[in-house]
Amino acid sequence: MNLLFICSQNKRRSLTAEKIFNGYNGHKAYSAGTESNSRIKVTPGLLKQADIIFCMEKKHVRRIREKYPDIVDGKKLICLNIHDDYEFMDRELQELLESYVYEYIS
Repeated sequence: MNLLFICSQNKRRSLTAEKIFNGYNGHKAYSAGTESNSRIKVTPGLLKQADIIFCMEKKHVRRIREKYPDIVDGKKLICLNIHDDYEFMDRELQELLESYVYEYIS
């Protein structure tokens, strides 16, 4: 299964998620950001290949649905409600991600 994690700049939250879940149970994980200055910006191609899209905040879900309605229609789009309060690979962030995401991919 292809997992896509989205946050604002793809520098902390979504990148941490990609590192944690890439290869878990054979899943491929990718990450991207919604802002123009993102490390990797969300593209139609990334959205098309994703089986499940995990967004860190409601604003990310809204942006994706507004900009790419045809691509995400019918896809599983999940808001994790994880705010931008963590550094890359922060232990608490890892624990939150694991507790929220495993139920969808196990």
